[in-house]
Amino acid sequence: MTGMTVVSNASPLIALAQISQLGLLEQLFRTVTVPPAVVREVAPSVTLPVWITEQPLTQAIGPQILGASLGAGESEAISLALETQVRWLLLDERAARRLADALGLPVIGTLGILLAAKQRNLLPLVRPSLDALLQHDFRIAPALYDQILLDAGED
Repeated sequence: MTGMTVVSNASPLIALAQISQLGLLEQLFRTVTVPPAVVREVAPSVTLPVWITEQPLTQAIGPQILGASLGAGESEAISLALETQVRWLLLDERAARRLADALGLPVIGTLGILLAAKQRNLLPLVRPSLDALLQHDFRIAPALYDQILLDAGED
């Protein structure tokens, strides 16, 4: 994944910042691009590092995205990903992920980032990060928690 630019929604940025793992994104992707709505959403809790850059939309948000009743950050992130044809779109919310999948966008979420970091030896273990996310009210289905640990070789 090294060197690939991604577009991110607010949730993964906030979640990774809460567990002091935001730097994993730079290690995995070098740069992350966010639309203005995401900057506004993360501003109260996260100071964005220089490798996360804001990029405004150049086109209006399409009707298929507007009709999905997503938040502003999710809508803009999906729109920006479509405009720029990025390699990855960071999303956690189920409805946004479903729409992005339907639009043919490659999606990875916070848990996928942690797993990728473990697989690239950027994290010694995934379990402490998963547990830290749970302490910050990040929702992880028990079956998904177990699957991530299994995939990480920590079962």
